[in-house]
Amino acid sequence: MKIPLPVSVVLAQKSSIVASISPDVTVFDAITVMAEKNIGALPVIENNRLVGMISERDYTRLVALKGKSSKQTPVREIMSRNLTVASPANTIEECMRLMTEKHVRHLPVVEGDKMLGIVSIGDLVKWIITVQAETIEQLQKYINGSYPG
Repeated sequence: MKIPLPVSVVLAQKSSIVASISPDVTVFDAITVMAEKNIGALPVIENNRLVGMISERDYTRLVALKGKSSKQTPVREIMSRNLTVASPANTIEECMRLMTEKHVRHLPVVEGDKMLGIVSIGDLVKWIITVQAETIEQLQKYINGSYPG
């Protein structure tokens, strides 16, 4: 199913408050924020600019499995730097394709130097399921003769 809507539509449905973390804090602090917010990744912000992302996967692979201490390792040491990002004009379909190709679960949406928000693969799947359910409902109404159009 093609969905020509821009990802900005999904962002508009989410809270405009995005949790973030500084690259100088410890990984333990980052994991604590993720646990408190029930999220799997955090943007890393320095001087009001997106400089990286840290995820539970980063923690598992780059701290826990390497025998490092999360209370002594700074986020800067393990954060992902080569980020895959989207613009608010990218379609939901383009974002899903990008996330699949790049194997990322969280996609920052940026415009210029400003991060507008983050969409997760779950956000996009939920959006598509909602659109499909609405389409099915409209088709059922049309078939039953109760469609207003």
